[in-house]
Amino acid sequence: MVPTTDDRRSREGDLIAVVREFVHELQPQRANAIDISPSSRIERDLGIDSLGRTELILRIERAFRVRLPTQIVGEADTIGDLINALEHAGARPGSARTVQPTIALPPVPAATEAGTLVEVLDWHVAQHPDRLHLTVLQDDTTALGAMTYAELAESARAVAAGLIRRNVEPGDRVALMLPTSLDFFSAFFGILYAGAVPVPIYPPMRLSQIEDHLRRQAGILSNAGARILVTMQEGMGPAALLRGQVESLNSVENVASLSTEPTATQLPPVTDDRSTALIQYTSGSTGDPKGVVLSHANLLANVRAMGAVMEASSADVFVSWLPLYHDMGLIGAWLGCLHFGAPLYAMSPLSFLVRPESWLWAMHRFRATLSASPNFGFEFCLNKTDDAVLEGLDLSSLRMVANGAEPVSVQTLRRFIERFEHHGFKPGAMAPVYGLAENTVGLAFPPPGRSPIIDRVDRTALTGRGAAVPAGPDNPKPLEIVACGHPLPGHEVRIVDGAGYELGERQEGRLEFRGPSATSGYFENDAKTRELFRDGWLDSGDRAYVASGDVYITGRVKDIIIRAGRHIYPQEIEEAVAGIPGVRKGGVVVFGATDQSTGTERVVVVAETRETDEPARAELQKRAHEVATDIAGTPPDDMVLAPPRAVPKTSSGKIRRSAAKELYESGTIGAPQRSLWWQVLRLSFAGAGLQLKRLRRLLADVLYAGWWWIVVACSFFLAWLAVMLLPRLGWRWAAARTIARAALALAGVTITASGIEHIPRRNAILAFNHSSYMDALVLAAVLPGEPAFVAKKELAGQVFAGPFLRRLGTLFVERYDVTGSLSDAESLTKIARQERILVFFPEGTFTRRPGLSAFYLGAFKVAVDANLPALPGIIRGTRSMLRGDQWFPRWTPVTIEIGAPIVPSGTDFASVLRLRDAVREAILARCGEPDLGEMVKPTRPEAGA
Repeated sequence: MVPTTDDRRSREGDLIAVVREFVHELQPQRANAIDISPSSRIERDLGIDSLGRTELILRIERAFRVRLPTQIVGEADTIGDLINALEHAGARPGSARTVQPTIALPPVPAATEAGTLVEVLDWHVAQHPDRLHLTVLQDDTTALGAMTYAELAESARAVAAGLIRRNVEPGDRVALMLPTSLDFFSAFFGILYAGAVPVPIYPPMRLSQIEDHLRRQAGILSNAGARILVTMQEGMGPAALLRGQVESLNSVENVASLSTEPTATQLPPVTDDRSTALIQYTSGSTGDPKGVVLSHANLLANVRAMGAVMEASSADVFVSWLPLYHDMGLIGAWLGCLHFGAPLYAMSPLSFLVRPESWLWAMHRFRATLSASPNFGFEFCLNKTDDAVLEGLDLSSLRMVANGAEPVSVQTLRRFIERFEHHGFKPGAMAPVYGLAENTVGLAFPPPGRSPIIDRVDRTALTGRGAAVPAGPDNPKPLEIVACGHPLPGHEVRIVDGAGYELGERQEGRLEFRGPSATSGYFENDAKTRELFRDGWLDSGDRAYVASGDVYITGRVKDIIIRAGRHIYPQEIEEAVAGIPGVRKGGVVVFGATDQSTGTERVVVVAETRETDEPARAELQKRAHEVATDIAGTPPDDMVLAPPRAVPKTSSGKIRRSAAKELYESGTIGAPQRSLWWQVLRLSFAGAGLQLKRLRRLLADVLYAGWWWIVVACSFFLAWLAVMLLPRLGWRWAAARTIARAALALAGVTITASGIEHIPRRNAILAFNHSSYMDALVLAAVLPGEPAFVAKKELAGQVFAGPFLRRLGTLFVERYDVTGSLSDAESLTKIARQERILVFFPEGTFTRRPGLSAFYLGAFKVAVDANLPALPGIIRGTRSMLRGDQWFPRWTPVTIEIGAPIVPSGTDFASVLRLRDAVREAILARCGEPDLGEMVKPTRPEAGA
């Protein structure tokens, strides 16, 4: 039935009524002054940010019993957009949901022999390329895309080629600011394939807080020294503002722009399991970000240890809504599935926030066996789902759902198990776990199938003297703390006091740990790294105790408030105050603020509420005061009622107590955000200085490049005339050497040469690494006598270069024809015996990619046949001066080093190989570039250089 005009007007009026009620809750002071119409802009006119939209979408869906597209949360600009979406919305699903049988994948082994993440993916590609690896979900019924192992590798290699074309080198940091999408997975492995280090950061969730978000991200990117930021197409605008804040950031890209020119780019081998695979930034302050450095070995050790406890295999199915920029979603969910060959179904956190039941139904639909969530996710499912939308839900396939990344609430555990047992959820599937980024992600896990253990301890004994004494049955106010399991296999924990002495069973103290998953420290932050380590153990920053092998976390060291010799645990007060009607769930923060007059800590409670009636607020404040006093045993010093979204949180939903404390002490907690245009304007002005600096540097580079090419062109013309006119080889070389030195001096290039004394006056082979077109020029300026360069035969036919090189005694050889190469080798051997110094580039060619490629054998066969020493030559700096496939020179100093002669060990073919390997090893050790030789290892006796 086609809706009539009256129907549309009625719906429009009803929807505006829902919006008006919501705006009144958000902004009661100005709600009556806001005129709401279809043209009203959601963000600018109504002040509803992206998180507020999720709540609004939920209310609209419930009011009209429809399901709106998830993307409407981010794309809708006006109320009219919501009205249009409502016109095309589908019915809200309920009990009609049924399981669509998933195709059972055959079992496969895990990549247990792989030493790096790249080797893990390549192993799966080699074994079962067409096996489904991951599926990205819009919600529980709609897939946005899927990837096999082969498709992931192919798309990642295309991204890697794009990064290499943009001069990304091994070890460079590349930031990822992408939502859950196929692009994230391609970009992450593309960075690894390029030999670089991914740095995941979270995309902006609230445009109304864009300034705070980008300033925090700028601090991370500056600390990481990120060269490139990869984001989504829609994020290119906001991300571009970061270039004005981060000096190292050369460009902002997206996966499409990086993958536009697929080429057979040589990728560096990633085989060192100790090399950095990821920098995971923890939730630090804007000015002091902490980037946890994790190697391939760290990541795989943690994935394998967690998998051993969970009994993970390719038969598992993991459904996740966790953000991929957070360690639990990135490592625990995705990389764990990658290693064990289990399919992953990943949905956007935004989908979960809009419709938490979509996570539950996705686990039902795909028969998930594993999943994970912070505590607030379970609480969200309890508070934001109606029984009607859960009818028919079956969670019986789940065997472990990890609850971690933030303090685990006893009440949430009990309520979730009680409610969802009716939907097949087994109590033993709920797994409170403990972990931290400094140990990759996981540190303590319970055995599978064990129901949560809740320890009831005497409050006075724990808060007063740090003793976790079991509470008696008649104890009126015990502390209840959840067991987080035993340390992972191969990992250790200990509890120490302030002096570092290890404490015994049920004694609370500081938790320290060690094991193969532990980080080597924080990136470019020596001070924080020193604080992290003590006698080979790492400080978790958490207080805890151990009982019967289980770890019990009592709170963050920096968050615990000490009052009159007693410890006050903020999360317990926060949970209790949040349970008061009128206080927003998850909108309470408790912290200690130093009283400057007495030197003691003041207990401050900040609670969000939408209540505006003054008598009601006074009653709410009184009730919150009573609850806090009852739990802490002492009244709070200040109780602040703040508007919604006043309490700052991390990207993963955890409360930022230190940031809340800063806002409180500055008197700005709950203050309205500046308008979006004002924030963008401030960021633009803040970045103007850096942009001007970049412009000056670009202008200087362009002027230098122009001068450089004038010098080179004029010098080549003069050298060509001199070489073509002078009758003797010695005179020609003397002229060429003089002109080359003058050209380099005019171009401002300084050359530092060492080891020239190792070159004999006659009869020797020099083998140099090949980095740039400029290698021959700098060698011509430095090498003594009349060296005979060995070059590829194609150069002999060039109009100007051919005659010029022949007049300098250059020897031309065939590189690719086997018969010709053997003949050339014999000719070169005869020439070498005639007291000539032969100069080879055994790599044969060069690329823009830094690294020492495999060596051809021609130079070393000549040395063995002529019984001549081979001298390793190392050139550094020319690749940066002028890269392959690039005509824009840059100023850089150059060094040339000649190593000690290496004498052949015999006359057979094995001696040729040994000489090649010895010379290459000497060059590799001193050239400062990675080893690309494992990619191609030619073994035929080609003479070509």
